[in-house]
Amino acid sequence: MLKFGNLDESTAFRDQQKEKTGPVTVINTFVAPEGKEDEVVAAWADDAEYMKKSGSLLSVQLYRGIGGSRLFTNVAVWRSTEHLRAALGTPEFASHLEGYPAGTVAYPHLYQKFAVDGVCEGE
Repeated sequence: MLKFGNLDESTAFRDQQKEKTGPVTVINTFVAPEGKEDEVVAAWADDAEYMKKSGSLLSVQLYRGIGGSRLFTNVAVWRSTEHLRAALGTPEFASHLEGYPAGTVAYPHLYQKFAVDGVCEGE
């Protein structure tokens, strides 16, 4: 089963979901147990297919670390935190978490585009 960790101890993923805003981007880095990388990808693909059916997932992309890395990073854009919460709060989604091999750890965090003058646009 998938375990969750926090990259920013001051702001837990669950607390971030309480904000009413959108669109939001979930950036979730997974650490696959050694030798279980294919199982993590299969479990993630199952999750992604379920989330796509919600109609509120705007885009999704999985990245894989190179050079023998066991890291995977999911970047998913949602219409809003409310839509994300609704998708995560279903019994069906909870059952998907059991599909990950034991020892898999995920570090999800919510982001929004941030403007830096002369460099990039925000929301």
